[in-house]
Amino acid sequence: MIPTNGKKILQACGTEAVYTACEYLMRYITGFVAENGFVIVDKTGTTLYTDKRYIEAAEKLVQGTDVRAVLYQQNDAINRLKTYQSVGISFDQTSHSEYATFEKAGVKMVNVDDALYKCMTVKNDWELSRIEKACEIAEDAFLMLLPEIKEVMTETEVAALLEYNMRKLGAQGLSFETIVAFGAHAAVPHHETGTTKLKFGDEILIDFGCKIDGYCSDITRTFLFGDDKKHEDFKKAYNHVLTAHNLVQEKLVSGMTGAQGDAIARDFLKSQGLGELFTHSLGHGIGLNVHEFPSVNPKSETVLVDGMVFSDEPGVYDAGKFGIRIEDTVTLQNGKIKSFMKKTKKELLIL
Repeated sequence: MIPTNGKKILQACGTEAVYTACEYLMRYITGFVAENGFVIVDKTGTTLYTDKRYIEAAEKLVQGTDVRAVLYQQNDAINRLKTYQSVGISFDQTSHSEYATFEKAGVKMVNVDDALYKCMTVKNDWELSRIEKACEIAEDAFLMLLPEIKEVMTETEVAALLEYNMRKLGAQGLSFETIVAFGAHAAVPHHETGTTKLKFGDEILIDFGCKIDGYCSDITRTFLFGDDKKHEDFKKAYNHVLTAHNLVQEKLVSGMTGAQGDAIARDFLKSQGLGELFTHSLGHGIGLNVHEFPSVNPKSETVLVDGMVFSDEPGVYDAGKFGIRIEDTVTLQNGKIKSFMKKTKKELLIL
């Protein structure tokens, strides 16, 4: 049975009711997601409003939980919400037009974004198991991909094969658009996968992930397609990035801030003369969204605690030459880092 989080959300928000029409928040609260629906939580329980397209599936999924699935009628949201003394909503996930409609109707709205993010940031055992499964599928799909990579394949073809493998292994969706970068394209952290063809000696950077029950994995691996003996700077930098990556998993502990975690990798790369080439944060939260709280960056004051899930992804990018990123999805358990990536080696791979 998929766990529900209505009671947890209501308690955290401290309002008489909580409302959302945001799909990922609906999924977090009820376990179900649908277009054009909404959820209201109050002391009587959680009500999921949906339409005829989804009602049968919703009723089946929430059976045995504290969630009621009902068909919504016009003005259901306003008619209920204006009866409460305070309604918690996510200002980040509410459109201006919806806010204006509620305000005109006299709905007493309170911004509860901080409470919602705090609830979602620390994962329970069920959520961790979904992320772990998504990571396992991503790694298995990557290992299946390696012997399939051939010269003159395009970046798009490699991405398609990897995505097919993830689907074949049970993935229910992609965490984001797969990034495949050949050669100097890897120096662009968010390169747009294209039609460039692979040639002997190219480096390959692949950033990818998949979803299970809505929960994401995120992994990046960088390697060489043959060794043309022209990659000495790349190899040296790769070893430094790998050391930075491993130092995070050795030294980051619960109670540190995101900034302190980021500094573990950043300070090491600076000591190797690569600090200016590390152009993004060490990591980001991972859950129902592939980018969520907590932030692990130089300015983050968020205290990292057990149950949080985030990425460990130091990288260096030398424009026009090469880019390197090594990324695991990790969590904090018993005060220390635990990586969900257990199958793919991170020492430099040469196909």
